Amino acid sequence: MNKLLIILGPTASGKSDLAIKIAKLFDGEIVSADSRQVYKEMNIGTAKPLKDKIPYYLLNIIEPNKHFSAAEYKTFAYKAIKDIQDRNKLPILCGGTGLYISSVIENWQFPKTPPQEELRKELEKKSIKQLFEIYQELDTEGSQSIDKKNKRRLIRAIEVCKANNKPFWQQRKIGNPLFDTLIVGIKLPKEELKERITKRIKKMIKMGLETEVKTLLKKYGWIPSLQAIGYQEWKEYFNNKINKKEVQNLIELHTVQYSKRQMTWFKKMKNVRWIEKPEQAIQLTKFFLK
Repeated sequence: MNKLLIILGPTASGKSDLAIKIAKLFDGEIVSADSRQVYKEMNIGTAKPLKDKIPYYLLNIIEPNKHFSAAEYKTFAYKAIKDIQDRNKLPILCGGTGLYISSVIENWQFPKTPPQEELRKELEKKSIKQLFEIYQELDTEGSQSIDKKNKRRLIRAIEVCKANNKPFWQQRKIGNPLFDTLIVGIKLPKEELKERITKRIKKMIKMGLETEVKTLLKKYGWIPSLQAIGYQEWKEYFNNKINKKEVQNLIELHTVQYSKRQMTWFKKMKNVRWIEKPEQAIQLTKFFLK
C-alpha cells in the first residue's frame, strides 16, 4: 500500500473528528499536520485532539522553547507515514498547516541552512509587522503564502534568504511525489465556521487556557511559540490593559483571520476534493481504496 489520505481545512472545521471517524472505518492511523500541536505543554490553546484508541502521531514531539522547521516536520511525517504503510494500515495526514501538508504531498527539498544565531537574536527584537515587511522585500512571492502572524516562521524565512542571497521560495524544490494521495478538504459556510470558532474559544477558556498560558510563561517567558494565536492575546491582559472578554474577542478575530489565510493556501493546491459533510469523505475514501 502506498496510499495516503489527506484531510485539510481551516481551523475548527472538524478535521480531527473526521479523521478519527475514517480511521475507525478503514483501519487507519493519523499523522498531525499542525505547526503548533508539535509542541509539548501547549494543549488547550492548540486544540489538541483528545486521547482516542486511534494512534495519532506528531503531537507533543518537541519542547516549546526549541526551534522546529518545516524540513524537520517533513522528515518526521515521512517516517510516520511509511511506518503506518508498512503495517498495512491507512495513513491519514490531518491538519491545517498548508506548508507542512504541501511539503509532504509535493516532496519538497528544503535548503540546508544552519541557524544564523546573531541574525536571529537581532530579528527576535522586531515586531511581527516589521519582520513581515523585511521578508516581503527579500521574497515577494513567498510573502504571499507565508503565515504573516507566525514570528518563528518569518524569522526562519528571512534567515534562509539572507544566508543564501536568494528568495526562500526559489530555494524550495519540488521532488517526485512519493505517495498515491486523496486530498479531502472541509469547506464550511463562513457563518457556520465563525460559529464553530467562537464555540471552540469559549470552550478553551472554560478548560483553563489562562492557567495554561500563565504556566508556560512562568517556565519559558514570551518565547516565539507563544506568539501563536490563543497565547499572544493574553500579554496585554496580564499587563492589566484589557479584560478577559477582550482577550476572547481578540483570539476570535485572529482565528477568523487565520482561517482565511489557510483557505488562501488550500485553494492554490491541486486536486483537493471539497466536502461539507463527513459522508462525502467516507464515500471518497471507499473509492480511493478500491
